Amino acid sequence: MRALVCNELGDPSMLRIENRPIPRPRANEVVVQVGAAAVNFPDVLTVAGSYQHKPQLPFIPGMEGAGRLLGVGKDVVDWRKGDCVIFGIRPGAFAEYVRVPAEDRHLMALPEGWSWAEGAGFRVAAQTAYHSLVHRAAVKKGDVLLVHGASGGVGLAAVQLGKHLGATVIATGSDDARLAIVKQAGADHLINYREQDFVARAKELTGGKGCDVIYDPVGGEVLEKSVRAAAYGARLLVVGFTSGGPSKLMSNHVLIKGLSILGVRAGETPKRIAPEMGLDYVEQLPKLAALGVMRPRISHRFPMERAAEAFRALIDRKVVGKAVIEMEG
Repeated sequence: MRALVCNELGDPSMLRIENRPIPRPRANEVVVQVGAAAVNFPDVLTVAGSYQHKPQLPFIPGMEGAGRLLGVGKDVVDWRKGDCVIFGIRPGAFAEYVRVPAEDRHLMALPEGWSWAEGAGFRVAAQTAYHSLVHRAAVKKGDVLLVHGASGGVGLAAVQLGKHLGATVIATGSDDARLAIVKQAGADHLINYREQDFVARAKELTGGKGCDVIYDPVGGEVLEKSVRAAAYGARLLVVGFTSGGPSKLMSNHVLIKGLSILGVRAGETPKRIAPEMGLDYVEQLPKLAALGVMRPRISHRFPMERAAEAFRALIDRKVVGKAVIEMEG
């Protein structure tokens, strides 16, 4: 089989396609013939050597994908050869065949009518948005939710889930064309932060009160300014740093406004302190997918030979929703 391999850390242009043996499932595993695998910002950071998870070289990048089961281990009872699935694994998704533990936290059925690309782009963004808005911020009907980076994969998922939960969603972005797509996803109000001060506009939209929940995968100056857009007692979700680095929050603002600053680790929190959250993903994410909530928008598709372009499209912020690498066959 062909696999995309990282032999040295750095720019994604150094990734190479190599031939590897097709894996065979162990007793409690399945082997997926991959139809598509999604590219996420943590993949960019992992290949660069700047992510918190540092796999040993050489490794096959990729966190999520979708495909058909080619093989099933002898102790697996819930899955059959030929089943269409969404899978999560870290790392290893950028290959034509992937061996995956046959556990609910790694596998879910591909919703009816979804393409491989849509399935590949669901899991990471949906889990991040769900952990953020449900587990961490407890978003409820009537809340005002401010979503930064709204045209990205995790941003669009937050817009869609926020609307499903009954929030009024204010979405920010840097381009009117991209924001128009966010509007189609359910955002109530749009702010182009290149043309408007998002703090002033958010306060205007809320009658001076500010936003109850702020979802920020961008970091940097955006997070620092977001404190001023927050209502008293607001929940500020620190989702990531696509701007390139962390922020310096003013503790006096946190104190005066009674803010809750909530770090989002959708994968780590269930492992470390709250296994029931992992069970919640298993139960709720398939239901939401079946309803069409957080169904991914695929803006870029690449063959494995052009994987570096897929990474570059994400780095250059050309992707609206998700970019995927599609496998032949």
